[in-house]
Amino acid sequence: MAADSTGTGAYAAAGVDIAAGERAVDLMKSHVARTRRPEQVTDSSGFAGLFRLDTTKYRDPVLATSTDGVGTKLMLAQQMDKHDTIGIDLVAMVIDDLVVSGAEPLFMTDYIACGSVVPERIAEIVGGIAEGCHQAGCALIGGETAEHPGAMDPHEYDLAGAGTGVVEGDAILGPERVRAGDAVIAMASSGPHSNGYSLVRDIVERSGVDLSSHVPELDGVLGEVLLTPTRIYAKDCMALTEAVDVHAYAHVTGGGLVANLSRALPDHLDARLDRSTWAPAPVFGYLAEKGKVSRQDMEATFNMGVGMVAVLGAEDVEGALGLLTDRGVPAWKLGEVTTGSGSAELSGEYRNP
Repeated sequence: MAADSTGTGAYAAAGVDIAAGERAVDLMKSHVARTRRPEQVTDSSGFAGLFRLDTTKYRDPVLATSTDGVGTKLMLAQQMDKHDTIGIDLVAMVIDDLVVSGAEPLFMTDYIACGSVVPERIAEIVGGIAEGCHQAGCALIGGETAEHPGAMDPHEYDLAGAGTGVVEGDAILGPERVRAGDAVIAMASSGPHSNGYSLVRDIVERSGVDLSSHVPELDGVLGEVLLTPTRIYAKDCMALTEAVDVHAYAHVTGGGLVANLSRALPDHLDARLDRSTWAPAPVFGYLAEKGKVSRQDMEATFNMGVGMVAVLGAEDVEGALGLLTDRGVPAWKLGEVTTGSGSAELSGEYRNP
């Protein structure tokens, strides 16, 4: 975790606090250490993260990579002055895109840009990233913290990250494996995850609700509910792939369930999904009501309670649901694959919460 730490007194006068950057690095070291994997190699220079890939474990190793951020959800974290979970969101957005291909996540790097380095705040952010990596089973092997005075206000920051994984060449998952008659399994989300927060913030602003207010129907403080960290499915997906013949995954992020599942389908097949198989969490109903947002717009923006989808043979449904339940992931049969034109479609009405 390097800090932007070169300069002189003139640099400090321009708004860059070198000492704060160095203290932030010291504070984050214990968090990063929790994510260490045996393949990591120590780089005494501190300029790069090194990872020794044991190619003898694989017949035909293919590397997978993904880069992402957390969007405007971090603006709520800044408003609430709560910074310890937004890093979990970052890991989820990066690493769960990797596992969709069937890849095992190996390592991740992060980038934090801020208006002013507050060491304790940076340590909280990195602590969340480390916790996310721990949940995903990957190492946090490096990163950068950059101070951008003048370009960002002192309380502002932005996050991004990149992850790398590996998958056997003949085990890559995707549309070409999907077959008519396959079942579609849903894995529950923990809330809106990290998508749709421009609309969330617009709803909060237009409705005049206070983020610090307790909302009885949500059984919590609004801002804290909206900052619920994204569920990380990496280990669950890898366990499922080992146990049954998974054909494809879809990580339900921006664009909602239908758009993301459609990406996992070949051109000649459709996925028929039944809304009556689940009840979206109360937070989605609250946002729809406060913002007067139509169901169509809600479904095109939010995951509506489904964070990850697995497509697999109908004969594996019972085993898949049992495995996910044992792992603490609420899951259910969402629909099935039929002949069609490469799209997913929702029908029916949601169950009441």
